[in-house]
Amino acid sequence: MAVLPFRPTPFFANKNQAFWRLQALGWGGALLLRAMSSLANGQPLSFLVLVLIATITGWSISLILSVVYRQLITRRPLITWGVTALVLPLAVFLYAFIDAWVIGLYRPESGASFAQLLIGVFYLDLTLLGAWSALYYAINFYLQVEEQNDQLLRLENQATQAQLAMLRYQLNPHFLFNTLNSISTLVLLKQTEPANAMLTRLSAFLRYTLINEPTGRVTVAQEVETLQLYLGIELMRFEERLRTQFRIDEATKPALLPSLLLQPLVENAIKYAVSPQESGAEITIITQLVGGMLRITVSDTGPGLQNASADNRVSGVSFDGGEPVSTGVGLANIRDRLAQAYGDQHRFETFDPPEGGFTVLIELPFERREAAPISAGVGRAALAVN
Repeated sequence: MAVLPFRPTPFFANKNQAFWRLQALGWGGALLLRAMSSLANGQPLSFLVLVLIATITGWSISLILSVVYRQLITRRPLITWGVTALVLPLAVFLYAFIDAWVIGLYRPESGASFAQLLIGVFYLDLTLLGAWSALYYAINFYLQVEEQNDQLLRLENQATQAQLAMLRYQLNPHFLFNTLNSISTLVLLKQTEPANAMLTRLSAFLRYTLINEPTGRVTVAQEVETLQLYLGIELMRFEERLRTQFRIDEATKPALLPSLLLQPLVENAIKYAVSPQESGAEITIITQLVGGMLRITVSDTGPGLQNASADNRVSGVSFDGGEPVSTGVGLANIRDRLAQAYGDQHRFETFDPPEGGFTVLIELPFERREAAPISAGVGRAALAVN
């Protein structure tokens, strides 16, 4: 038998409804307690009418107090507690006055004076309204603190999302500049067909960046497909100098990772391994499961870090004619994105493997969802890169 999922609603999700529920519960409990006490003390059943009237009176006065307290609770503490100290005794006196008057009508033969009756019920009414007032302020102050905490969490989340979006948006201008520069060169050389092909691939790649949120996550399969689009563009620039190898474990394809995480890693490899060498370099992308983590390795057969530009490769700064040129992106960008998205639950390392070259290793918590195609346009434009 299928069981429908049950999601409990917080008691104070609807504060107005919660107030009336607590009113009914509290005053109903007071009515029951006083009724049982009266019967235990040998009072006749007709005395329960007085108990009912007293409960209704307390209920009504508490409603008036709730209106007053609602205006006071947002004021400065001096005003809140000062006015409460004046209003509460007046409310208790009114409550006791009505109770004493009703008791006097019920027992006219009693020898007790009105003042004695008033004092006799004053302490009970003070206890009831005092406890009610304390609970009212305690609950509402608690709700205010919870709302402030929720608001703070929302603001922190918005700040994190904004920072993630900023880091992601840094990628597109850098890549776009390089690609448009290559297209401009092809146009100047009157190589219209390669220029048109590169524009088509660039259009498909940018379409992907537009339909995916900057702070969103995609599957490994989608990220690899998009990376192949990017490599298809770069392949037209470097031709046989750019060699790539994908070793994607089938089990990792539905795993989630930040959108466009691999592209700057491969771009870094092209910049520092493929571009400076006449023979080019080979870039290898590997994904695998290690325990409950998704491990991603991007390596190249370039000169690695054993040269003068080691610090620049890691920081994303290159040299052109002896002068440093900031790219605005690089591995530091990826490190910041991972720190924002996963906190301490990730691993990011760069090193030179024994066989040479340069390697970036990333480990993320393995999370998955059903893989879905990126889009028809992107799928058609993706290139199979060996």
